[in-house]
Amino acid sequence: MQRLIFAALVLTCGFGALWLCQNATPSARGAAGARSTPPVLAFTMQSLDGKTVHLSRYLGKVVMIVNTASKCGFTPQYAGLEALYKKYHSRGLVILGFPANDFAHQEPGTDKQISIFCTRNYGVTFPMFSKIHVKGPRQCPLYHFLTSSKTDPKFPGPVGWNFEKFIISRTGKIVARFRSPIKPQSAQILRVITRQLAERGK
Repeated sequence: MQRLIFAALVLTCGFGALWLCQNATPSARGAAGARSTPPVLAFTMQSLDGKTVHLSRYLGKVVMIVNTASKCGFTPQYAGLEALYKKYHSRGLVILGFPANDFAHQEPGTDKQISIFCTRNYGVTFPMFSKIHVKGPRQCPLYHFLTSSKTDPKFPGPVGWNFEKFIISRTGKIVARFRSPIKPQSAQILRVITRQLAERGK
């Protein structure tokens, strides 16, 4: 009898663990898989070339997350982003580009077309990801995290246009947000980036 009760408990716990895994939020999965991974980096994304990328790989870096588009008035900011990346990458800066077609259909291309456009026109070498939605009913979970008042109380609110920029500290905290007109190499952005690079994860 005792053996039957023990077997039933094991079976119940097994199903419970499976349910928790399937229904975990990104932050919960990060806590279970790697306790040092902050929630904002606990997402798994797909690169432009179709590879799976765990954002936790960027823990310890200063991360700029920016939604991009190929046919926008702000598209030339690709050049500034690339220059910023080249200048500070060796010190720990990484820029993550997320194409989105949510604003005036200014990113209509496929992932392959976007990749060719970025390389040919702006020599982009920083990581670029598969096209997503940054707002609306199909909003990517990463951008839901970035814009929700519950998970980002300091810088909440919907993305207003292409090339908005979020900056994440080495420890995985959202420390700044800049609207589209603020250029990547502006004094405001440089102040935040250089200060965060100097923190060394403390």
